[in-house]
Amino acid sequence: METTPYILNEYKAFTLQTTVSEVKSFFKETIFCCFPIVQNNQLIGLISENDIQGIDDNDKRLDNYQYLFNLFFIEDTINLLEIIKVFASNETNIIPVLNSNNEYIGYYDLIEILHIFNETPFLNNEGVVLLLEKEIRDYSFSEVCQIIESNNGKLLGIFISESNATTVKITLKFSSQDVNEIIQSFRRYNYKVLSNHKEDFYIEDLKDRTNYLQKYLNI
Repeated sequence: METTPYILNEYKAFTLQTTVSEVKSFFKETIFCCFPIVQNNQLIGLISENDIQGIDDNDKRLDNYQYLFNLFFIEDTINLLEIIKVFASNETNIIPVLNSNNEYIGYYDLIEILHIFNETPFLNNEGVVLLLEKEIRDYSFSEVCQIIESNNGKLLGIFISESNATTVKITLKFSSQDVNEIIQSFRRYNYKVLSNHKEDFYIEDLKDRTNYLQKYLNI
C-alpha cells in the first residue's frame, strides 16, 4: 500500500534556534511525544516532551541541548509493516521521513498509519481469525494456504505471531462457508488450534462427551 500520501507537514519542524518556551507551547497543543529538529533540510534529531519539560530556562535555544536529542527516521520508500515496526521499536507516535537525498520531507503520525493498516483486507474484510500452533520444523505457509483453499476457503492474511526454539504460532484470517471443516483439516495435519470458535464442532463434541462422562460418574 502506498504510504507517501500520508506524509504530513501540518506542523513545521523545530530548528536549533527554536526556544525552549516555543517547544513547550507546541507540546501543550499537540499529542506528540517528541518532534523533529531540522536545520537546512537536514534532520538533526528529535526532542522529547519529557526532556523539554525538565528545562527551566525557557529563553534558551535548542542548540544548547543537543545532548538530549534522539535520532531515528524512516525513508519515504519503506513499506507499511516496516513503518509500524519503527513506531513500535522507538515507542513513539511520530517518525520523521527522509527522501533519497537524506532531506527531511515531513513526518508520519501513528494514528494516520493505524488508519491505513485498518483499511487493509486483513483487518477490514469480514472473515475468521484463527490462531494455530505447530512445531517450528514442520510448519509451512504453503501447507496452510493449501488446507484453506482445498476446503474452498479464501486466505485474507497470515503472519507468525510468536515463535521459539520448538514451536511457532500462526495467526491467519480467511473467509469460508465451512469454517468447521477447515479447522478440522488443520487438526488432521497436526496443527493445534488455540483460538475458540462457535463453528468448531470438535470442541462442542468434547464438551458433550465430558458432560456425559460426568453424569455417568455421578450415578
